[in-house]
Amino acid sequence: MTYSAGQQAIFENRQDAGRQLAAKLGEYRDQSVVVLAIPNGGVPVALEIASTLEAELDLIVCRKIPLPLAPEAGFGAIADDGTIILNEEVVKRIGLSRQQIEYEASKVRAEIKQRSLLYKGDQPLVRVSGRTVIITDDGLASGFTMMAAIESVRHRRAKEIVVAVPAASAIAVRQLEKFAVKIVTCATEFSPEFYVSDFYRDWHDLSDDEVIQYLRQWRMRRFG
Repeated sequence: MTYSAGQQAIFENRQDAGRQLAAKLGEYRDQSVVVLAIPNGGVPVALEIASTLEAELDLIVCRKIPLPLAPEAGFGAIADDGTIILNEEVVKRIGLSRQQIEYEASKVRAEIKQRSLLYKGDQPLVRVSGRTVIITDDGLASGFTMMAAIESVRHRRAKEIVVAVPAASAIAVRQLEKFAVKIVTCATEFSPEFYVSDFYRDWHDLSDDEVIQYLRQWRMRRFG
């Protein structure tokens, strides 16, 4: 489904987006599947997908690396196993040195470690070797955070990697196609400006407490 700026939101909230996305992933039901959520926003989406597919659920904590003087923008992303993807075009244009890159990356690594402990404690990673892995978030803007997640999962020897997001920019989809993964979306935005929030009627940034509550909810659903 294509989407143009100015159309109404198509998801009530992240749970609704997860249910709509799960309907497009029916072929993976009854298979050995792990759904990996990129927190924070990807967690309620992933919970609905994993519940529908009766799959395992885990997190892959990835964060963008912010530009030193413009933290709302980024020049790459890091996954929780240390995998790093850089936007070399931005790095070159801004003129970042390797020392600056490493300094900013080290701060992000520390944040990722802190968040991983907060969300998961000492729980081990779910095994993905030889299995289908569905990586999800609440939307895909530039795609660099997802790229880091893909490379991280690839290092863990997944059989197949599927990127499933409710909404994505066409630019990000083209970028991810280079990674030879299957991409599933409910809507792809072709206009120059892309904002994930535009696709949701009920939108807010999820807090860490909300993420923890969703994970508790999943454990209750799965294990009683």
